[in-house]
Amino acid sequence: MSGCDDLNGCSPAVTPAPGRSDAVAVGATLAGIVAWFLIYGQLKPLADRLAALLPLEPGGRAAEAVAFFLYDTPKVILLLALVVFAMGVVRSFFSAERTRAALAGRAEGVGNVFAALLGIVTPFCSCSAVPLFIGFVSAGVPLGVTFSFLIAAPMINEVALGLLWALLGWKVAATYLGFGLLVAIVSGWVIGRLRLEHLLEDWVRAVRAGAVDLPEARLTIAERIAAGGEAVRDILGRVWLWVLAGIAAGALIHGWVPSDFLAAIMGREAWWSVPVAVAIGIPMYSNAAGMVPVVEVLIAKGAALGTVLAFMMSVIALSAPELLILRKVLTVPLLAVFVAVVGIGILGVGFLFNALF
Repeated sequence: MSGCDDLNGCSPAVTPAPGRSDAVAVGATLAGIVAWFLIYGQLKPLADRLAALLPLEPGGRAAEAVAFFLYDTPKVILLLALVVFAMGVVRSFFSAERTRAALAGRAEGVGNVFAALLGIVTPFCSCSAVPLFIGFVSAGVPLGVTFSFLIAAPMINEVALGLLWALLGWKVAATYLGFGLLVAIVSGWVIGRLRLEHLLEDWVRAVRAGAVDLPEARLTIAERIAAGGEAVRDILGRVWLWVLAGIAAGALIHGWVPSDFLAAIMGREAWWSVPVAVAIGIPMYSNAAGMVPVVEVLIAKGAALGTVLAFMMSVIALSAPELLILRKVLTVPLLAVFVAVVGIGILGVGFLFNALF
């Protein structure tokens, strides 16, 4: 931290240090970005050369699956690192208390929109559901507004959007963003209008929190860049296994699952494909980083975009582990309402995507 504060200003002895530290951090970051692009540009030829060295029949299913894995693994890891670093810097401007204070007192409607937008850029996932839920409810945040945030935070995070943009194009990412926000906003609004606060667990309704009045830390540029690096270490450390699992699943689908089979099961002509995809996705558990490579392969194989994205949304927003966590603060009837409302929204997105694309 610098030696400056609002009361005393900066002493001559400490003023140069933060400047040099910021300059070094910015220079190192720019050099890292240049290196990132140089490495990223060489991934395909390197993967092809490495795959050619393996004792596999050229053009065979195993060779195609291995080549896909060798190329997509570093590609997704690099994309993930860049996106997470950028959002780590952005997140240095947020905190759990600041988020809670921003949502408290928001009216329904406007509050749902604000909460869903805030969910995109704040560092919370379904694992944070319990402490966030308690904090939001105790701070006076309406129940529906809270649900809009909790739906948007895991489902429309920067990892999903960044990887979808990089792998499938900006149109798919923008459409996912728009309809994901719609699900979060409308679902939260509907839950809020049902007036179901009485279905919270008794101990949650009994919680009363004091006003939020915490000083905000003033970070230097170097500290914000360091926050980005820490986010990369933290998030990659937690999701790299899921990324590998997702890419491995994608490689198996790419190499062995026939295109016509997937088109028949997950194509737009099969009206039942969307509800089946959502039903399959709910018991599963993964995150956006692990799901996007699977989505990429399914779409390349001919699966309908709406069906695939409905599957992805159900895995991320309605996963069994998240529901078990939420059960600690929601009664069974309220949890059922949450699943039903969000599930209907995801089904609507799937059918609409299939009709438009």
